[in-house]
Amino acid sequence: MKQLRIAPLVLAASLAVSSLAQATTYDADASHSAIGFSVKHLMISTVRGNFADYTGSLVTPDGKEDFTKAKIEFNVKAASINTMNAKRDEHLRSPEFFDTAKFPEAKFVGSKIVASGKDKYKLSGDMTIHGVTKPVTFDVTFTGKNKDPWGNDKIAFVASTQINRKDFGLTWNKALETGGVVVGDEVKMDLEMEFTAKK
Repeated sequence: MKQLRIAPLVLAASLAVSSLAQATTYDADASHSAIGFSVKHLMISTVRGNFADYTGSLVTPDGKEDFTKAKIEFNVKAASINTMNAKRDEHLRSPEFFDTAKFPEAKFVGSKIVASGKDKYKLSGDMTIHGVTKPVTFDVTFTGKNKDPWGNDKIAFVASTQINRKDFGLTWNKALETGGVVVGDEVKMDLEMEFTAKK
């Protein structure tokens, strides 16, 4: 009887190990990726920037390209913001904006991925910026897979969303004499991501 009880436990453990063995973990390749954003300036032009220092991972639990089951997470060093203007970047790092000394990291943790068309998905999750966490949904397109000259398996995506910076406590602004404000509230985020499968 004891052996009969043990057998199902051994089988369950074997299946669990087998499932873990099939999982594939991909790490973001920052040298071939970009986390960019754009926001209106003076209500008439657009300022673009990016974050240069970040990590990201994507795990497909069954090792297949069914990304609706994938787990995804990003961690971004807020101080790595770059808008090609040193004075502006220092202002963005200051307590009037990101306050990177107090809130050094921004992050996104995916919670749900739904197919929305051929190679297209809706990725929902929690985004944390400036210590504030809000739900955000990205429109994602799977742009393909390939193997690099060194035998590494690669997959790539593009993703975009729009957030209101005030929702995350980024409220600094200046009114213009002619009406309007210096910095727009709506921020568009555009990601181009390449991932490398762990061996």
